[in-house]
Amino acid sequence: MESDLFDYEHASSGAASFYPAQCSSLKKGGYVIIKNRPCKVVELSTSAPGKHGHAKVNYVGLDIFTRRKYMQFAPSNSMIQVPNVKKGNAQVYLIFDELRNKNYTKVFGNTNF
Repeated sequence: MESDLFDYEHASSGAASFYPAQCSSLKKGGYVIIKNRPCKVVELSTSAPGKHGHAKVNYVGLDIFTRRKYMQFAPSNSMIQVPNVKKGNAQVYLIFDELRNKNYTKVFGNTNF
């Protein structure tokens, strides 16, 4: 009966993968979601407000996985999505090559999560 109430096979911390922030709070070197991809901001420029409009922010980001460049243009008072990015180092101690049936053992970096 209790197993019907709770799903123990799939759990999460409940934390969101991104959070909202105002576009004007972006900084170079920060992170942002551009076209549904997490990107690191590499270029950022802000235009002055015009006679009938708001200030605009033009930002360019590099995808943190593919290093592909994305660009977006938005009003400075609009809300954008900022990804939760957790950095860490990992250690690889075994690589198995299925084609050659060989084990390669190498150590890269250090582990300090």
